[in-house]
Amino acid sequence: MNLLFKPAKTLGASLLLASAFMAQPVLANGPIGEHVNHLQENIKSYAEEVEWMVGKVDTMVSDYDTKGAKAVKTDDLIEYWESVKFHSAIETNFVPVYASIWQGLYGVKMAIDNKQPAEEVRKQQTAMNIALWQGLGAVKLAAKFQQKGLLDTVKATATAQMTQSATIDEIKHKLDRVVAKFAERLRDEATEIVHDTYLHLFEGVEGTLIEQDAKLVEVLEKDFNVTLPQAIKNSKSVDEVRDVISDMQTKLDRAKVLIEKAEKARKDVF
Repeated sequence: MNLLFKPAKTLGASLLLASAFMAQPVLANGPIGEHVNHLQENIKSYAEEVEWMVGKVDTMVSDYDTKGAKAVKTDDLIEYWESVKFHSAIETNFVPVYASIWQGLYGVKMAIDNKQPAEEVRKQQTAMNIALWQGLGAVKLAAKFQQKGLLDTVKATATAQMTQSATIDEIKHKLDRVVAKFAERLRDEATEIVHDTYLHLFEGVEGTLIEQDAKLVEVLEKDFNVTLPQAIKNSKSVDEVRDVISDMQTKLDRAKVLIEKAEKARKDVF
């Protein structure tokens, strides 16, 4: 497979990507490596990681096709994605594509878990591959902007402007706004709030939360990047979107309890 991302065919598409990088402050927190501030130097390894991801998923799908569901472990899909550096390179630069990659991964996972025909799994795999290669193209474009000094430096460690428990409250407030915007039929604005909340707020508490309940983090990542965006995109009813968010807020309540426990433990130590 050609590792070079095919550029957008129209000027409009290129400008859309460019404006996304220029407008989006890069403030992600959590396990973000310093490599994200040196994108151009890491393009080759990012491309190799995308190729590796594509190959690993293809092997899994082929095993499913020839040997059945018992021959594969679909949880490995998430581990593959979270193990590569490219994960944080796209996460800190273009969240909509990042969300598309998550959706593609879960598309493959759910198709296998639900024992769908191999042809359906292949369709989901194709969508995931497209998102991965689009992500690589987005990172290449970001690298050009970064070399020109047009991107802010990404903080490799969290810089809290509010306590993490207060951040959870703010996340819940933002999710309430998502319902309001969706009810107003402003789907794009609702989706933008979801992406911004994930990037600028949830990422800031993710590191602490992983130490307390890694499974809860994984479930919330799916909610932010797959379940909620798809509910909005597929024009579910307001009640259905509200139900998704209500479920997320219940999980966030659990997250707040865990974070407050961790904050208290730190205070007791110092």
